[in-house]
Amino acid sequence: MEKIKTAIIGLGRIASLLEEDTRREKPCTHAGAVAANSDCVLVAGCDTSEERRSLFAERWGVTVYADAAEMIRAQSPQILVIATHPDSHYHYCRLAADFGIPLVICEKPLADTISAARNIAALEHRGTRIMTNHERRYSADYVRAREILTAGTLGAILSVRAVLYMGKNKRLLDVFWHDGTHLADAAMFLTSATLKHRKRLGEKLNAASGTAWLEGELRRKEDAPVPFVMEIGAGRDHLVFELEFSCAEGRLRIGNGVFEVWESGESPYAEKFRSLKKTAETFEGPTGYFANMLADAVMCAREPGRKPQSSAANGLAVIEYLHSVKAWR
Repeated sequence: MEKIKTAIIGLGRIASLLEEDTRREKPCTHAGAVAANSDCVLVAGCDTSEERRSLFAERWGVTVYADAAEMIRAQSPQILVIATHPDSHYHYCRLAADFGIPLVICEKPLADTISAARNIAALEHRGTRIMTNHERRYSADYVRAREILTAGTLGAILSVRAVLYMGKNKRLLDVFWHDGTHLADAAMFLTSATLKHRKRLGEKLNAASGTAWLEGELRRKEDAPVPFVMEIGAGRDHLVFELEFSCAEGRLRIGNGVFEVWESGESPYAEKFRSLKKTAETFEGPTGYFANMLADAVMCAREPGRKPQSSAANGLAVIEYLHSVKAWR
């Protein structure tokens, strides 16, 4: 079977440069994932920056271009990765559809506006399927957490708390837009629900210090809404990305370096009470988040009717949530 030709537009951190980070699980970039996948071949890269083109060509040994249309005409990729800034995503997704490329992997957030995100999702009617790279949908630890929550062994999910700290001096809005995107999508993935915003407490999101709390709810048609709160904080000298699910008979915590399952049992501290006890279940080893994402892309490219695990519709749902948070106004 012939290898699937893959090309990348935007040759920055997530496309290639993060592969040099010695502490990250590999592959951790689009180019790294293609290189590690026996069903794919990286044929080209495109960027307006001469420096990035030079670095990419040297690192991966492929032809590079300054113009995306020229690259697509010359290489005819079957998978096109768009790893540019969100305000250009619709332009390149439309270009891919114009050229009839079967599958696009678009970096998150899907777009910078609701209208652009909707236009991207609508492109699928022209025959180009679009994946949104919400990588935790492909991460083995999050997949396992979803299995646990879905099985109901911890009882019904009664509330969800998310925490996001990304250093000292970033505006809360920038943290929310860049990494809250992943956090919001992970909450929806793990609960099979749609996230809706209700109100903000604390700092406005245009602040570069302090803490904001975004209250909302996760909605599923067949169930009552589940209360949700996301805490976004600045001024911390560390990174925190976590979700905690409080259930009727237990608790689950998952995040960067965190995987904990707690179950209810007879309390050793007080009679006629029950307490939570941490179970032996944990998660160790590689998550396969980038490798699994590309494997899904390969299957979608080869099976026209296949729906990706992380679709344009999923990306649009996150954009709708982000834009419903009007706290910075």
